[in-house]
Amino acid sequence: MTDAECAACRFIQGHEPIPGGTLLRTAKWVVQHSKGPLGLGTLAVMPIRHVVHVSDLTDGESTELGPLLQRTSAAVHATMNPEQVYVCLWSHADAIPGHLHFVVQPACRDDMIQHNAYGPVLQLAMSQANRVPSVAAVEEVCTRLRAELPDLH
Repeated sequence: MTDAECAACRFIQGHEPIPGGTLLRTAKWVVQHSKGPLGLGTLAVMPIRHVVHVSDLTDGESTELGPLLQRTSAAVHATMNPEQVYVCLWSHADAIPGHLHFVVQPACRDDMIQHNAYGPVLQLAMSQANRVPSVAAVEEVCTRLRAELPDLH
């Protein structure tokens, strides 16, 4: 898959707009609000370079990843006040491995009640319901998230 064919690469490179824009960019990673139905405050942490497998991460990418996931999770927790913050790897598009990204998702009681689910089943239920937050809501929460995600450098 070329960068032009990869949706994540297009978002990262700014060739396709993403609601909320880029929240944080490090030397190796980018943090943006998820464009999908996993709820308001759900972030995608993606390597800038097109990477499909965790085993293909460079030492530099791996070194940045742990602290970045911790800080991103802390920002989601502070902004959204969920019961838990889920962090998981997603890397498929149309059943084909694609640009890997870590999903950092607030697990809120209201969502669990609404979908009668939690954990991976909650993510499946939210995906099936396909309710994408409005651009205005994403923009507003991204403003609050930016205040919690100061530059790492």
